[in-house]
Amino acid sequence: MIKVLLAEDQGMMRGALALLLGLEDDIEVVAQVASGDDVVTAALEERPDVALLDIEMPGRTGLDAAADLRDRLPACRVVILTTFGRPGYLRRAMEAGAYGFLVKDGPVEELATAIRRVLQGERVIDPALAAAALSAGSSPLTDRERDVLAAASDGSTIADIALRLHLSESTVRNYLSSSIGKTGTRNRIEAARTARHNGWL
Repeated sequence: MIKVLLAEDQGMMRGALALLLGLEDDIEVVAQVASGDDVVTAALEERPDVALLDIEMPGRTGLDAAADLRDRLPACRVVILTTFGRPGYLRRAMEAGAYGFLVKDGPVEELATAIRRVLQGERVIDPALAAAALSAGSSPLTDRERDVLAAASDGSTIADIALRLHLSESTVRNYLSSSIGKTGTRNRIEAARTARHNGWL
């Protein structure tokens, strides 16, 4: 049996996926979690062969959890399963060690096939998204610019961001200014929106 961990914050979606995958003769869902913070703990306890991770979850994102699993449980293959088919997310998922990246609107048979394929060492990526990622190129933001822009996206003040990220206020202003320039936007709200739309945040 292929043991699968399922991380999805929407209870109905998580339950439906677990039920549908459970109908496959060779797949068993051994753990279900609703938060990115719970992924590694559940994985270390259940030792799944494959982890299906949503990107947008409470706590750590699916992309963060994928990187955690790569470091803590490298034998576990990660498949990102998301509503948000953004090119930047695909690139970040691959950098985090994911073997698959699929959007949720595909048939469950494709998901079951993808689980089997990644277990054999193959990479499984939504073809339309792969083409979009190639044409979009990589994120222009540095890791630190991304951190500051993400912190600014909730409307925090410069002082709040500086305190949260242990930076000086002038350094925060410099990172925000650089992010605005690189995204071709007029202010930090637009920069965060553009970066989020492209999957860079």
